[in-house]
Amino acid sequence: MHQPAKLDPHTLLAAYSEGAFPMADRDGVIRWYTADPRGILPLEKFHIPGTLKQLVRQGRFDIRINHDFAATMRACATVPREDRGTWINDNLIAAYQRLHDLGFAHSVEVWHNEQLVGGLYGVSLGGAFFGESMFHTVRDASKVALVHLVQRLRARGYELLDTQATTSHLKRFGAIDIPAAQYQTMLRQAIQKDCEFVDGEKEEE
Repeated sequence: MHQPAKLDPHTLLAAYSEGAFPMADRDGVIRWYTADPRGILPLEKFHIPGTLKQLVRQGRFDIRINHDFAATMRACATVPREDRGTWINDNLIAAYQRLHDLGFAHSVEVWHNEQLVGGLYGVSLGGAFFGESMFHTVRDASKVALVHLVQRLRARGYELLDTQATTSHLKRFGAIDIPAAQYQTMLRQAIQKDCEFVDGEKEEE
């Protein structure tokens, strides 16, 4: 699916419900993509390395939910993506901001000394969370965000954490590749659930 993407909220959510996601290409055009195999992070098998577990327990960072969604996306856009450059452009940021305003897109943010030093964002639909991107400017900050994301998803009954692809970084936490057909079955089941990522559209922590 490489046709130019429409980015209104209805089209975006319909695409996610079918397993598609948008990315900006080098020419600036945003197109739909799918993946086979598909990367997921099984919530029940999430692995936290011992040193990271200690860091989370130390409480060195402040964790905030949806405190500054736009800043989190802009920070993610600065992360180099191999030979692609960034796949997040201003049009995508505006589109996800609209989803955020409607309560479907969320950020898990890591703050230190009142500075945003790491985080991630993604889309929540039923019992599925589609992780889009993460960043850090302080060592391990994005990992801490991922730990808090998984804790929140498990506590609120989510079934699926979609990572689109797996990386060596994500595999250390238990991420795996599965066939697209298996992913579609899991996705259809997950989005039927009634899960709430936050208790209100503008919840902050």
